[in-house]
Amino acid sequence: MNDSSSSPTSSSRRDYTAAFILLRLFLGLRTLLAGLEKFEANKSFSFSNYGENMNRIASGISSYSLIPLWAAKSFALSLGFLLVTFGAGILLGIKTRMSLFFGGLVYVGLAFGLMAVQEGDGVAWLGMQVLMFSVALTLVRHNRFALWADQND
Repeated sequence: MNDSSSSPTSSSRRDYTAAFILLRLFLGLRTLLAGLEKFEANKSFSFSNYGENMNRIASGISSYSLIPLWAAKSFALSLGFLLVTFGAGILLGIKTRMSLFFGGLVYVGLAFGLMAVQEGDGVAWLGMQVLMFSVALTLVRHNRFALWADQND
């Protein structure tokens, strides 16, 4: 008896590869641009804008939750740099598995901050992002285009 469902066909492997490419492009671009927007104010990008934006966000989170200001600032001040780093890593295929995992953890951290201020819509949106990171991690073995592949790829 020949059961073709037990071994994936080359067509289904291509489908998984295509699905992973789409997720990688979306998550990489979304994460990279989310990081870059932290540096923007009045259509101008700078480190001073970044400091002002992140201090304002940290103060807002701390004011409306039980998260202490020092913890909110620590996360907020590293946020843009983390998002840009992991977004570029995902997009370019630099240690993709690691970039996806740590990028997903950043989104879990963002969701925690919104949970603390009881922002349900934002938590749901970020939950969808985390789900996409999880699916991408499941499909990462189909990563065929990477600048610096993980050892297991």
